[in-house]
Amino acid sequence: MIYPTRMAVLAAVIGAPIALLIAMLFPAVWYAGLGWPLAVLLLVVADALLGRARAEAMLTLPRSAAVGVELIVPVAVTSGGRPVRGPVQLALAGDPLVEIADDGRLDLALEGGRGTGAWVLTPRRRGTAHFATIWVRWAGPLGLVWRQIRVAGDHALPILPDIEAIRRDGAQIFQRHAVQGLLAQSDRGDGTDFDALVEFRSGMDRRAIDWKQSARHRKLFAKEYRTERNSQIVFAIDAGRQMSDPVGGIPRVDRAVSAALLTGWLALKLGDRVALAAFDSRPRIASGFISGGAAFPELQHLAAGIDYSGDETNYTFALTTLAARLTRRSMIVLFTEFTDPTSADFLVRAVARLLKTHLVLVVVLRDEELETIVDAAPATPADVTRAVTAGALLRDRRLVLLRLRHLGVHVIESPHDQVAERLVEGYVDLKRRSLL
Repeated sequence: MIYPTRMAVLAAVIGAPIALLIAMLFPAVWYAGLGWPLAVLLLVVADALLGRARAEAMLTLPRSAAVGVELIVPVAVTSGGRPVRGPVQLALAGDPLVEIADDGRLDLALEGGRGTGAWVLTPRRRGTAHFATIWVRWAGPLGLVWRQIRVAGDHALPILPDIEAIRRDGAQIFQRHAVQGLLAQSDRGDGTDFDALVEFRSGMDRRAIDWKQSARHRKLFAKEYRTERNSQIVFAIDAGRQMSDPVGGIPRVDRAVSAALLTGWLALKLGDRVALAAFDSRPRIASGFISGGAAFPELQHLAAGIDYSGDETNYTFALTTLAARLTRRSMIVLFTEFTDPTSADFLVRAVARLLKTHLVLVVVLRDEELETIVDAAPATPADVTRAVTAGALLRDRRLVLLRLRHLGVHVIESPHDQVAERLVEGYVDLKRRSLL
């Protein structure tokens, strides 16, 4: 494709008043005023002929990307035959799942007919992003025409849940919390599973004394316990309409998935069994329990299948179905979000039924948008109304969380960028307190 540059358009526009002036001053030779546009036209044709060249662009995508993690995608441009003179401009056809810096535009200088550059991509949602077209254009030697080519190709980029925290901090987190095997002697006495009968020593808990065995051996003997392993952890993720709203540029459900994966990885390493469930108006994903560190890719694959939904969340249906599948006491980690009192009331009622058998941990993200509105100084009457409404919503939210805590639910309300760390700390604390 060949089309004029801004310089060529301006040159042609400038010639119009000149031609008009000549026609007014010298009516007999009015056609002399056409000399300027004809000269511009000839220069444009000459520039188009001189700027003929061939160019190719090759995009190199990684095997996958993580939600919210900035990605550098290199692109290489080569010019064959007659080389391209001067810099080239590139444009990448975007995808709704990915945000591209500078609207996908890139300026690239060629040396010896070759040049390399990079686009900065930020995935915003899970799925498969497609980049079907790259446009490459360059100006002729006179700068009057653009020559543009379209490089077609089916470039696909799978966007998966973010496990960057596991790769970066997983080993440190495991060493910090994995007392089993590292501090075996210190771990004894903190759990609920009987380990051994030992002679009573100073400093041991007197409530652990086995009086029958002590009477039989005529010495004080005490029971030693070890931390219970093989506990069941269920990550129940609300994928309804409210969880699909973004916070910090990333949907809440993706924040929940990342936190669940990090905690699930640690739970598998510590010997617990992990399951994943997702629901909106009805259950969508309900996996069985897996165990062992080698099973983490399966958990990651299941998490990648959690889709965004526009349905309202049905807590009663989803949590009742989940409870019916559990045959023993489990720890249920529920990621959710609520705004209206009606849905919050259904949440409280459904969780209350779960508490009869299971340990429930509810994880919600702080609504920083509402807090910002409340804390901002009002400048107009509309700001006052907005602040009063936001304050009422926050008050209702705190009331619901308070009701959950009074029921015996463990609640984590965290900023969006700290939810994974807060959840890991909460899980390890409950495990060390033998509440699982």
